[in-house]
Amino acid sequence: MAKAKTRKPVAKKRVSKSKAPTSRADSKQAQLIKMLERPDGATIDEIVKKLEWQSHTVRGAIAGALKKRLKLKVESEKIEGRGRVYRIPA
Repeated sequence: MAKAKTRKPVAKKRVSKSKAPTSRADSKQAQLIKMLERPDGATIDEIVKKLEWQSHTVRGAIAGALKKRLKLKVESEKIEGRGRVYRIPA
């Protein structure tokens, strides 16, 4: 009969508690929120230029991440000469 192999215990990796979580203040979502919190708000085109996103990605982020997930109230209004402007009321 063949002898059964025994496994050696595997050491678990320890996570250092001294490491603070990294800040996400510079994320694109945070930048989007800052743009929408401005008094004059932001248009889709302005956000596309700043964040280098596609326009459908901007609309999806506003509808999904901001409105649905974060429960932020995002208002939009059409301004002559500028187009549709989105903003988060203060």
